[in-house]
Amino acid sequence: METISTFFQEYRKNTAERLRIIDGFLLYILATGIIQFVYCALVGTFPFNSFLSGFICCVGVFILTVCLRLQVNPKNEFRVTPERAFADYLLCNIILFLVVFNFMG
Repeated sequence: METISTFFQEYRKNTAERLRIIDGFLLYILATGIIQFVYCALVGTFPFNSFLSGFICCVGVFILTVCLRLQVNPKNEFRVTPERAFADYLLCNIILFLVVFNFMG
């Protein structure tokens, strides 16, 4: 238990607020994907396109958000401004959602 509390203390002390917000969003996306998968396993996959669309959307947004976190982290040496990284993130999310909506039919 002491290891976990030490981890959270170091995380709060050494991680920028912007990255903590992104990490919170990543946890939310992960929880949403897990809930969708458990629901599919318990209830069934009758509208299979809907399940695939929702799950693919969760996975895609999770991957894009991890990429945003890597680009915004000041410890990494990306030559992209945070504003440009966020604009790229939004554009990629729009493309992802258009593909998902098209797949749903």
